[in-house]
Parts: sequence; C-alpha cells; structure tokens
Amino acid sequence: MKISDLVNETGFSLLMNKARSALTMLGIIIGIASVITLVAVGQGATKTITNNISALGSNLVVIIPGSTTTAGVSQGIGTNQTLKVSDATALQKQMQFVNGISPELSKRYQLNYKSNNTNTTVYGANPVYALVHNVQVSDGTFFDQQQNNTAQRVAVLGPTVAQTLFGDTSSGVGKTIRIGNVSFNVLGIANAKGGSGITSPDNNVFIPLVTAQRYLFGQATSVSSISISAQSSSDISSVQAQASQIMLNLHNISNPARPDFQIVNQTDIASSLSSSSRTLTILLGSIAGISLLVGGIGIMNMMLTTVTERTREIGLRKAVGARKRDIGNQFLSEAIVLTIVGGLCGIAIGLLSAVLLNHFNLVTTVLTWWSIVLAFGVSMLIGVMFGYYPANRAARLKPIDALKYE
Repeated sequence: MKISDLVNETGFSLLMNKARSALTMLGIIIGIASVITLVAVGQGATKTITNNISALGSNLVVIIPGSTTTAGVSQGIGTNQTLKVSDATALQKQMQFVNGISPELSKRYQLNYKSNNTNTTVYGANPVYALVHNVQVSDGTFFDQQQNNTAQRVAVLGPTVAQTLFGDTSSGVGKTIRIGNVSFNVLGIANAKGGSGITSPDNNVFIPLVTAQRYLFGQATSVSSISISAQSSSDISSVQAQASQIMLNLHNISNPARPDFQIVNQTDIASSLSSSSRTLTILLGSIAGISLLVGGIGIMNMMLTTVTERTREIGLRKAVGARKRDIGNQFLSEAIVLTIVGGLCGIAIGLLSAVLLNHFNLVTTVLTWWSIVLAFGVSMLIGVMFGYYPANRAARLKPIDALKYE
C-alpha cells in the first residue's frame, strides 16, 4: 500500500467517526496537559524556594541555639537560650573570610497604625544585618550604629507591612507606629524581595538590637540566632568549621558531638528544600501520567471496536490482495494519528494552563522543554503500544472468516 493511500484511508476512517475519535483523544489530551501543567507547578515551587532562600542573604551560615528538654522530651532545636551577643562579638574578632556577623533577636508582635494593624515578626539586629541579609531600603534609610547604641525607637518595615499599615509603601517614613505597646518612628521601607505568607522577608520589621533588648525583650542578653555572611560560596565550608570550633571553645564544650548549638548553611537548606520539591514534581508528574495510561487504554478499546465493526471490510480487502502488513499498518496508523493529534492539543492546553496560572498569580509555574518532550514521547509510545494489538489482530484475520462475519 502506498503511503498516500494509507494517509487517505486513515483520515477517512477517523473522520467517519468524529465523535468517537474526539472522545478517544480526550484521554491523551488530558494526560499530556496534566503532565505539563503539574510539572510546571513543581518546577515553579522549586524556583520559589530557591529565590526565597537567596533573598535571605548571600552565602549565609546561621548559628541557632540548641534544644531544651522537658520531662525527658526534647523541645526542638532553637528552644534553648544558649547564644549570647558576646558570642557574636567573639566570632567577629576571630573569624576569617566573612563579610559580616549579625546577632539577631526575633519574635512576633502586633503592629498598629491608627485603625490598621498586623501581626508579624520583629527582628532586633545590628546595622550589619542589612549587609548580611542583603536588605536594601527603597525609601528612607536603615538604622546606623549610633541609633543602635543609644537604643533609639526606630524601625524599618518590609513592604508588605508598610502596605498593610499605610495603604502603600511610599508614605510611611516619618510616621509613628506601635510595636506591642511601644511607639516607634518609621525610618525606612525595605525593597521587596518576593515570597508570600508569614515567612516572607517582605513581611518583617527591623529595629536596633539594643532597642529590642531594652523595650521589647526585657533586657535579654541571649539572641535567637547569629548569621554569618561568607565572602564567597567557596568559603562557606571553611566559615562553618571556624564558627563551630570557636563556639565550642566559647561554651567550654569538650564533646563536639553534643554542642548546645547547631550550625546550618544556606546551601544545605536550599539543597534539602529543592530535593523535597523535586520529589513533589515527580509525584505530580506520575499522578498525571496515569491519565496518559488511561488514554492509551481508550485508544486500544476504540481500535478493537473498530476492528470488530470492520471485519467484513478487512476480509474483502484481503480477498482482493491486501497483505497482512497493509491491514496492520492501516489500523496502527489510525492509533498513531489519534495520539499525535491528541498530543499536540494536550501540549497547547498544558502550556496555556501553566501560563494562565502564572499570569493570574494563582501559583508560580516554570515551563521546561523536557516535560513537553517527555509527555509527547510517552504518549507516542503509548499510541504505538496500545495500537499494535488491535492492528495485529486485524492483520491476522482470515479472509474467509472475515467475509462470513455478521
């Protein structure tokens, strides 16, 4: 059979049963669209996590307190008050390859401005916090060392906080807000870094460390964490090792396996969260892939039905000289065409869905070429696999039996 004849026969057969062909393709369309969309959602989650961690600062190493134990039960990392401001001072004097070291206090407080209020995390820190965590101010200024030393009640607001309290981010500087029961003058508004939820860096407030100790934290000498910015990513391991040894000496800990603190670095956090996100992407893609399998079963079901309906036609074709290969190719080509057309429609719908989700800020999506190639390739494979059996069955029909079929 000539290729042109095969194309004509395939097109004629599929167009004769338009509704059935469309419904058969629906499984492939849904499967491919789902794979592309859900993989894009998973990749978007990975990108969001990476961006949020990068927004916290460059080449960070963070020291957090150890855990307390109540009735023999550990309360978790960070619950003990083992870190002091003096630890940060000692680290600053002894460490190499660092851009800055920032001792930090943090706690959630209620903020009020006139009738507007919000609940967010307030950070007490030294001016070096802005360098360590890459905080830039779009309006006003960040507090300086003199304001910290004299415990001035000034605050720098994240843009989300400013938007909530003032209605915009350009009119807050110079206004007075209340953090808890204490009045603070707004010194500046930080640049937006992105992210959402209560953990977003845009939803934070920064005040001088001495001010936080005096007015909000009850003359606290301990700190919630100590952040260290390494000079480069290649220095992170060295900086982490230095910090660990210095802290062990400061706290008189002879057994390195049982410190009263924990040190984590930005790279480890990003790798861990990205790994979890990749696992989620694979899971989402696998779930969507099930619909591709269902679509393949639908193609096989339709082709088996078609073979049954066209049994006499097959017998007649064989009687006038059609070979097994010609009959098999005809039915296999019908299955492949259904898969290709359904695949192209599915790709278009998947791309459109991912773009719309991102456009309307429903969820962050990142389209990847490999997800499109993978989805289309798998659908083609399914079309061939599930189309082969009906095609082979049609090709093996004996002419005399097919002509007798009622």
